Amino acid sequence: MENENFDNPKDNQFEQNGEVNPDKNESLIKVTGMYKDWFLDYASYVILERAVPALEDGFKPVQRRILHSMKDLDDGRYNKVANIVGHTMQYHPHGDASIGDAMVQIGQKDLLIDTQGNWGNILTGDGAAAPRYIEARLSKFALDVVYNPKITNWQLSYDGRKKEPINLPVMFPMLLAQGAEGIAVGLSTRILPHNFNELIDASIKHLQGKKFKLYPDFVTGGIADITNYNDGMRGGRVRVRAKISQLDRNTLVIKEIPFSTNTSTLIDSILKANDKGKIKIKKIEDNTSSDVEILIHLPGGISPDKTIDALYAFTNCEISLPPLSCIIIDNKPAFLGVSEILRRSTDHTLSLLKQDLEVKLEEFQEQWHFACLERIFIEERIYRDIEEEETWEGVIRAIDEGLKPHIAHLKRAVTEEDIVRLTEIRIKRISKFDLEKAQQKIEALEGEIAKIKHHLDHLVAYAIAYFTRLKKEYGAGKERKTELRLFDDIEATKVVIRNTKLYVNRQEGFVGTSLKKDEYVTDCSDIDDVICFTAEGKMIVTKVDAKTFIGKDIIHVAIFKKKDRRTIYNMIYKDGKGGASYIKRFAVTSVTRDREYDLTQGKKGSEVSYFTANPNGEAEVVMVYLRQVGSIKKLKFEVDFADMAIKGRAVKGNIVTKYPVKKIELKEEGVSTLKPRRIWYDEVVRRLNVDERGELLGEFKGEDRLLIITQNGVAKTIKPELTTRFDEDIIVLEKWSPKKPISAIYWEGEKERFYVKRFLIENEDKEENFIGDHPKSYLEVVSTDYLPVAEVVYGKSRGKDQRPNDLLELEEFISIKGIKALGNQLTTEKVKQINLLDPRPFVEPEETAPEDMEVVDEEAVDTAGENSPAGEAPNFSKEKLHKKSGTTDESQIKLFEE
Repeated sequence: MENENFDNPKDNQFEQNGEVNPDKNESLIKVTGMYKDWFLDYASYVILERAVPALEDGFKPVQRRILHSMKDLDDGRYNKVANIVGHTMQYHPHGDASIGDAMVQIGQKDLLIDTQGNWGNILTGDGAAAPRYIEARLSKFALDVVYNPKITNWQLSYDGRKKEPINLPVMFPMLLAQGAEGIAVGLSTRILPHNFNELIDASIKHLQGKKFKLYPDFVTGGIADITNYNDGMRGGRVRVRAKISQLDRNTLVIKEIPFSTNTSTLIDSILKANDKGKIKIKKIEDNTSSDVEILIHLPGGISPDKTIDALYAFTNCEISLPPLSCIIIDNKPAFLGVSEILRRSTDHTLSLLKQDLEVKLEEFQEQWHFACLERIFIEERIYRDIEEEETWEGVIRAIDEGLKPHIAHLKRAVTEEDIVRLTEIRIKRISKFDLEKAQQKIEALEGEIAKIKHHLDHLVAYAIAYFTRLKKEYGAGKERKTELRLFDDIEATKVVIRNTKLYVNRQEGFVGTSLKKDEYVTDCSDIDDVICFTAEGKMIVTKVDAKTFIGKDIIHVAIFKKKDRRTIYNMIYKDGKGGASYIKRFAVTSVTRDREYDLTQGKKGSEVSYFTANPNGEAEVVMVYLRQVGSIKKLKFEVDFADMAIKGRAVKGNIVTKYPVKKIELKEEGVSTLKPRRIWYDEVVRRLNVDERGELLGEFKGEDRLLIITQNGVAKTIKPELTTRFDEDIIVLEKWSPKKPISAIYWEGEKERFYVKRFLIENEDKEENFIGDHPKSYLEVVSTDYLPVAEVVYGKSRGKDQRPNDLLELEEFISIKGIKALGNQLTTEKVKQINLLDPRPFVEPEETAPEDMEVVDEEAVDTAGENSPAGEAPNFSKEKLHKKSGTTDESQIKLFEE
């Protein structure tokens, strides 16, 4: 190695960072050049020869060499994988373990290799058996689309003893079908797998000049949100979820898992989340074999819907896959989207098909050429012209002269090689030569040549037919496995299990989970935020911790919910020492954590006289008692919070009185002053929302519920919580009217007859099956109309005329009975079909709002703003004060108006 930095051998001094260091007796050697050359060579080798696949065939070098070796060994029978690995080592300059692992990965994708034995299980994560125990051979698909030695470019292997393909002539977008993942030096690649049939359809659309879209499809199934797929480019992201359903009220079942996970890692993540208290489970059973089945048993009192969301939020039941389409093009790494990869792959397939046709055309033309020469040579008895010739040159010349009068129709000149081939024809063949058969062969070759020329002239149509054939022959059983769906964002704070308890020491001003001797507030989790209010009118939001100082005299503590517009805080406070008392109503939708907010006007001595937190915007009536000061005649009066508009927390408020307040007492519980919420159901994500997505279910007040009826005959009502998840078997989802009957026609399995029943939901908190528990019972039709009408279509009976259809008005057929009642038998005749028709007209009773109730739009809570100018809340009206408090004190009314 060159010593570039040796300064003076006699003094044993050398430079370090531009300075001479006399304390060292050894020289420093620069490695700049070595890093510049050697490291670049190493990085290039890893990128090109190990980690990143090529665009042309979609293979990394090790995969290409494995498939080439399998073709070398292919005789239609299975070969030991150990034998294939050993054969591949002639081409691949690495160990047998890396070759074996790569081969197992190809085999598990079930596309190119026909496997036999224990090749592992991608669902459970179990590894394959040792290479000496498992066998493999090329699949029919691989033999069809991967190999064609006549159009393959070759190179010498690493030791120069063998020839290997530079790229295999793959006539299919193999890279997108299998996917690829690799970590190189300075870059990486992650191309997600796509559906076999969809790739073929996209290739055909590209050839037709049409637009197409490609989305990932995973062998493990699951559900994917491809909103941010970004065509597989850098910066994109695919969210993949396990498919979780509710088996019964205490059991969840996972049937499909996210790509890149397995049941072992998935269960481990669930157990860790349970240990950390994020979720609460009783036990897990893994019944996975050829299909995934993980049973999650829940303890009593745990919501299955909330647990499903928590599994997505805190475990590997939802993962995020960042794609990165990096491939090798012309011996250089390039970043292309999957759409562009498919276009180039399809164009490359078109080019390979053209080369293949050109090779076949040349072969057929050569066969036609020699067949014509052979016919001329035998039919014209030219072979007799060589009988007198004594030299080889004379023989060649004699045949050449004999052919000249008959070769005008040939497409190329006759060469010496052609003549030599003619001399090799055996006498037996000449003696048995059949001129008619020879002409038929020539005509057949001409037909093949014409067909190939037609394909070359219509190459795109030929390629489309080629892809169509591939789909027809190999597309069966390769339907999409991953369901594409939009995901709703799950807020972790809404689904986490409250596994610890929150306490408060109001007097000293501490909140936390370790204050077990103090006042219990609520259950909480370690990711929750806590909102606290003090008697001085200060508010703060902070993270749940063991012990946090807020401020002395805490008057309210609760778990804080972001963007909560329905929790309204009613407050009366005194503005400084001896100041006036103000009233305000506000919501807290967003704050900065650990920042202290002053809800008063900031004067020293301000304090809160009255405070309530109302989860549904309730507005109570309070009685204000004044101190005896001067000549005040009215020492008490009522104040109704419903007269105050809801503003932001920074609003100043309205004056209640300028006189000293003795005390304020609750006189009358409040009712909600917020408008009923309009709730929609989004079929795509199977969730409720207030964003006008999907079908409008109605306007819901605090006590309103949803009616749910499922295909298996279960009816229940639930509160319309936006976090609720709905299964696919729901057939009725609407706002529940307790007085509205449910009408059903069902098949009673034990009696083997159709029955009709009408009932009301008797217990709103209970889930009940109204068609019975017999396994053969099933629900035929159900209606929540007041006057439903059904059409009964009868089947044919032996020896009887077919009975005409009946129109059945259900409210006349049967009266309303209990939900467990059997109902009335529909008929003894054979029923072919039952159709639910349009109901008879019925005017539903209107719900009347309470008198004198002024409701506030929920949007107004937000649009009022957190930064509303102080003192802009509306004043109390004089008429309302007369009506609600009965006061006639004009001076007191004037105080309110100020």
